[in-house]
Amino acid sequence: MPTIRQVEKISVSDYLEGELKSDIKHEYVDGHIYAMAGASEQHNTISANILTEIKNSLKRAESQCKAYMSDMKVKVNEFIFYYPDIVVSCHDDSDDEYYRTSPTLIVEVLSPSTRKKDKTEKRMYYQNMPSVKEYVLIEQDRCEIEVSRKNDNWRSLFYYLGDDINFESVGITLSVEDIYYQTGLEDLNAYLENN
Repeated sequence: MPTIRQVEKISVSDYLEGELKSDIKHEYVDGHIYAMAGASEQHNTISANILTEIKNSLKRAESQCKAYMSDMKVKVNEFIFYYPDIVVSCHDDSDDEYYRTSPTLIVEVLSPSTRKKDKTEKRMYYQNMPSVKEYVLIEQDRCEIEVSRKNDNWRSLFYYLGDDINFESVGITLSVEDIYYQTGLEDLNAYLENN
């Protein structure tokens, strides 16, 4: 999702109020807002798959954790608000219904326009939040998922077709195939034909 930067700085309160009225989502970084462009079909399919799988697993486990899609903001600090593709919060103390302050698990689906920001800037900020235990980056054009965990010093582990991913922070396990269900990716089709 490409972003467009606004030049003039605005206050956090003006940003939050504006988001309630805007048809377009904006991320907020140090007084600047960045319009979020629409996502591709592939991006939406993967996001919907992982949200569905996480929500179903949390329900079966009778977990108190809640999973949200890309319309829920994360307040990283007093000067930064992002819209992750998926956020799971287990013990959030936010008194605002439009953002979470203590996410446990954050998932970003990578696109060409967001890849650099998701892998650098957002990774740094999310990993410095005390509540975040896992950060997940999902490729949208091939079946590859990167997971980094706080309890492993944020070392990146990569998962591919045939692998199961244990999301330790929320106590659930998902298969890579389920996350990429109905994407029609070549590597997924080849894998399914041979297995």
